[in-house]
Amino acid sequence: MADNKKMVEAITSMDTDFAQWYTDVVKKAELCDYASVKGCMVIKPAGYAIWENIQKELDRRFKETGVQNVYMPIFIPESLLEKEKDHVEGFAPEVAWVTHGGLEPLQERLCVRPTSETLFCDFYARDIHSYRDLPKVYNQWCSVVRWEKTTRPFLRSREFLWQEGHTAHATAEEAEERTIQMLNVYADFCEQVLAIPVIKGQKTDKEKFAGAEATYTIESLMHDGKALQSGTSHNFGDGFAKAFDIQFTDKDNTLKHVYQTSWGMTTRMIGAIIMVHGDDNGLVLPPRIAPVQIMVVPIQQKKEGVLDKAFELRDRLIKSGFSVKVDDSDKSPGWKFADCEMRGIPLRVEIGPKDMENNQAVLVRRDTHEKTVVSLDELEAKAAELLDTIQHDMLEKARKHRDAHTYTALGWDEFVETINTKPGFVKAMWCGCQECEDKIKEVTGATSRCMPFEQETLSDKCVCCGKPAKKMVYWGRAY
Repeated sequence: MADNKKMVEAITSMDTDFAQWYTDVVKKAELCDYASVKGCMVIKPAGYAIWENIQKELDRRFKETGVQNVYMPIFIPESLLEKEKDHVEGFAPEVAWVTHGGLEPLQERLCVRPTSETLFCDFYARDIHSYRDLPKVYNQWCSVVRWEKTTRPFLRSREFLWQEGHTAHATAEEAEERTIQMLNVYADFCEQVLAIPVIKGQKTDKEKFAGAEATYTIESLMHDGKALQSGTSHNFGDGFAKAFDIQFTDKDNTLKHVYQTSWGMTTRMIGAIIMVHGDDNGLVLPPRIAPVQIMVVPIQQKKEGVLDKAFELRDRLIKSGFSVKVDDSDKSPGWKFADCEMRGIPLRVEIGPKDMENNQAVLVRRDTHEKTVVSLDELEAKAAELLDTIQHDMLEKARKHRDAHTYTALGWDEFVETINTKPGFVKAMWCGCQECEDKIKEVTGATSRCMPFEQETLSDKCVCCGKPAKKMVYWGRAY
């Protein structure tokens, strides 16, 4: 048990220093490491396996809606980037530039993609001719580069992995429908797979994507009360189409511009999983995203038959569709338990000589540490039942935390005090003026997270200026 205690002490308590706790978990669970390039990260096997599962689950959902995967170049000519004024202005501070090819200076600078709207637009302008070519519903899995000043593993790095969907449609109605459809895909994925509850809504004009007509978002709340933008879906209208001259001949034989959308989710969701579900013992992974769902830990493994039994149980569980490993290292059981908890493995199966005599095993939940003794004859059924229960309970726990840290403010003084003393979401009315949005950020450090689709009338006055209110907004400090 001394080894067990030593491992736990290696993690800073989240109540003592949440930022340090997060860094400790990322490193001790071996999710990623720092790279020699400042602001970039090395995603290690344990971290990349989570991303692979995110990718697999999202990709399946995308394809069910008719999405096809493509790949665009990593470089964007400067002249191409500058075709859409608002877009380039929004990304200019974060762009990395290539100025030389080998030893020769380039005739035109190349941007390392911060996002691929311009590349898709250039492609669509050449590929779309007729209404018969529409819709185009494409997605790419890739990395992007944004020269962030302040970085943190998974949450904000200069290069990160993501998917970016880019679609083109014949009508504004089709584009809006696709924009909302993909937001719902993200929301369902977060809740059903990551066990993270989200608020769905629209960004204000100040917070929307550069060049978009409307940006829709899902917002989640981390354990420390800060918000995290967890996925966005943008309706571009026909603005990009006009800038890039993307036209098609419609059924009435007239030329029309297409309507476009874009939507994305990134590796920052690994950070969200850590900060929503983790505890002072380390990572806590929802079963549906965990690369290893069950760890079999043999007790007194040097005794005859114990290790063989552990591998037999592993094979049985794998045959039933679970992702399973055996910890057959020469470490003590206490160390193995702590390591299993550190890595967030949802379910632990303990098997030793006495268990074998009684035809039983001990199942231990990662989320609650609850132990259950089960007959080996019922192992598969009980494991499935517990994993489903863990998935459900983790979502409900996160939902209760979010709801308990969501507050309402009717007046300015109450709003400022709530933001400063109660970390979480604050619901308050807003007049729709950016001046009030700017003042709120300047005074409190909070930003508008979204105008939720499910609107409430808390009062008839803006929380900031007292003028007639137009929308109820979720406000909060964010990552």
